[in-house]
Amino acid sequence: MSSNNDAFFQKPQAWQQELLALRNILQSEPLQESIKWGKPCYSWEDKNLVILQPFKNYLALGFFKGALLLDTHHMLVKPGEHTQAGRQLRVESLVDIQQKEPVIRQYIQQAIQIEQRGISLQPTESPAGIFPEEWATRLAANPALAKAFNQLTPGRQRAYQIYFSAPQQVATRERRIDKMVPLILSGKGINDCTCGLSNKMPTCDGSHRQLQKT
Repeated sequence: MSSNNDAFFQKPQAWQQELLALRNILQSEPLQESIKWGKPCYSWEDKNLVILQPFKNYLALGFFKGALLLDTHHMLVKPGEHTQAGRQLRVESLVDIQQKEPVIRQYIQQAIQIEQRGISLQPTESPAGIFPEEWATRLAANPALAKAFNQLTPGRQRAYQIYFSAPQQVATRERRIDKMVPLILSGKGINDCTCGLSNKMPTCDGSHRQLQKT
């Protein structure tokens, strides 16, 4: 068990007891625990299944492929208007977790079976373009990023999605996403000027290069 993982759960924070209770449930399943994007994430054979996401009014189990789960108990919530893959199962107390534990385990088993069968979420059309699976997964894991992305204009969203989906290799797509996350969080498009020196704001026309040479 990673000491870094233990340190996350031991530090004083909101929802600490609820996080520990969910950790006990998740660790009893055949999952691997790690800290990704600053949150506890649980995977099966290197496939991300669920991430714990604390919010002000609830604690969410974010299922990366929640759209594929059979939600017989009607507990899964679509976290955002344009969210395609991710779904949240929300809890509000230790008693709530105890009551929902059978459903949590059932949905975890479903998520494992989806990976065992090799079922993937195919890129689908959104109002702004195509969502590659890696990008949909990242948005499901990071509500702040999803909010910032949804606030961009459709043209800026589409430019990012074309850029992310172009490479054939998963690792290359992931690197592109990692590189662009800070830009998206700052509310910038992929072609926007970041230094404020462009003569054609908000796009970048290379003016800063000329100024840097003088």
